[in-house]
Amino acid sequence: MTKPRRWALLTGAAIAVSALLAGCSGGGTAATNTNSDEINYALPANFTPNWILPIGTAAHLNTNNGSIAQSLYEPLIAYDGSTGKIAWNKKGSVATAADFASDGKSVTVTLGDRHWSDGKPITSRDVEFWFNLIKANKAQWGSYSEGKVPDNWTSFKADDDTHFTITFDKAYNSDWMLANQLSLVVPLPQHAWDKTSASASVSDADRTTDGAKAVWKTINTAAGKIADYDSDPLWKTISGPYGVKSFTTAGKVQLVANSKYDGGQKAQITTVNLLPFTTADAEANAVRSGEVDYGYIQATDLDQKDSFTSKGYDVKPWTGWAITYMPYNFNNPTMGAVFKQDYARQAVQMSIDQKSLSKVVFNGTATPTYGPVPQAQESDYVSSAQKDNPYPFSTSKAKALLTSHGWTEQGGTMVCSDAGSGASQCGEGVAAGTKFTMQVLSQSGSSVTDNMMSAIQSSLAKTGIGFTIKTAPVSSVLSQTPTCTSDEDSCDWDLSFFGTAGSWYFPAYPTGEALFSTGGSANFGSYSNKQVDDLVNATTTSTDSSAVQDYSAAVAKDLPVIWLPSPDYQISVVKQGLTGFDQDSLANFHPAQWKWSK
Repeated sequence: MTKPRRWALLTGAAIAVSALLAGCSGGGTAATNTNSDEINYALPANFTPNWILPIGTAAHLNTNNGSIAQSLYEPLIAYDGSTGKIAWNKKGSVATAADFASDGKSVTVTLGDRHWSDGKPITSRDVEFWFNLIKANKAQWGSYSEGKVPDNWTSFKADDDTHFTITFDKAYNSDWMLANQLSLVVPLPQHAWDKTSASASVSDADRTTDGAKAVWKTINTAAGKIADYDSDPLWKTISGPYGVKSFTTAGKVQLVANSKYDGGQKAQITTVNLLPFTTADAEANAVRSGEVDYGYIQATDLDQKDSFTSKGYDVKPWTGWAITYMPYNFNNPTMGAVFKQDYARQAVQMSIDQKSLSKVVFNGTATPTYGPVPQAQESDYVSSAQKDNPYPFSTSKAKALLTSHGWTEQGGTMVCSDAGSGASQCGEGVAAGTKFTMQVLSQSGSSVTDNMMSAIQSSLAKTGIGFTIKTAPVSSVLSQTPTCTSDEDSCDWDLSFFGTAGSWYFPAYPTGEALFSTGGSANFGSYSNKQVDDLVNATTTSTDSSAVQDYSAAVAKDLPVIWLPSPDYQISVVKQGLTGFDQDSLANFHPAQWKWSK
């Protein structure tokens, strides 16, 4: 499954988008589908499924693997945006209820009346089996983050076959625990999988650490044999709406409806063909020839939208549950003092015309971002302060803000002419004569990004802020703009941009502990604000449901980064008549929701 938090550009979702934006050449095949009980779904280019086990390890964390696994093994609690809003999808979940204790220190979960495909009931024991495997093998689990599940779950108690209680190490926000922790749980068929070797009998081996490690090795070894996915009995005991009919090492997968499925998302289409492509061009050619029912085009191809609709497709931008931004380096020895001034960051943000960038540069396939919570989808997490854009575009007001704080325009660039910490001076640490100039190290390889940076450069110039652009591959951008202290040679960078496909994709509950907490693992610019630290902590530990909105409002106003338009995850083309779903902004696909209209 996908990691709960990730850089878009380092995940399969973004690799797919990057490939589409950049374009490439090569082969790829698809067969024309004329069967109304079947669908041909194009997988993003160069993104081959290679894992069936619903527990992802580091080498298998991509959205396609997760979507396939979820079709076979339904999660305890499924979160997705396929209903148009990020929410618990109870139809696609094994659990029917999660009742949190009033003190926020435990939860009791109720399972539905559900069965495995071999007729055995799905019980609390199957959830315990998952928990025991994860607890004993957490270092190998791709979704593990120190201090999070299973570390923060002190006990698991099966109350009966359909109820269990998990106790936490302290009080937690129920939204966070439900959406970002319990959603990771996938009930596994203990009665079929609890074996210490392929030839061993099923036992309760998972209830000891050594036994759980042996079981983990057994099922992971089997999961490494892709050619056996369609024949290994291990993968025949499933809970989801689909099973695997074939799964090739080249990534071509055929799913067939599970006739024994008794959940809320019964498959409407019997056969789903997942088709791999080695290049974006090959995939696009399959779309143009009508060989796939569901595919992708580049954002730049939107000008040719009519050519696709005339072939019987609907063009549907697929928004992502993400934000896009440029981090400031608050520890830069020269510009760091400027970046620490609230008015300076406000002047920069007021010089960014996000609406025009979204419309012109991204061809309408991006959404303005005004704070730390995604805004392309409806949610209960965006504060009114963020939604209303605290710093509307106005280069004249931005310039006035600088001149009222001790800056004078000289040769087109603002220069600090009144140093000091007074209300009308440049601010603490800003030396007289400092020029307001910034350089961004930006991800190369995308004409869309290049065009956006050029537009930003022109806009900032109207305010009197110098902006130079240097490009490098994304790996170099990340390595050359590290978290640093002002006395380090590596701390000479001003701004970093690595978000051509979105800078950060969130789990369902969009907290910012990694991004904006002091010392956060992805807080590249060393932003630090005690009030924000407290608010971030509250989003995970407070029982107050408004905690995330308070965080949204504070970070939107404080501007720890330069907010930029967040591009769509990708642009889908869907055969007219294929209905029953919205695109899931968490970047998964859900074939059980698809159906052909009559």
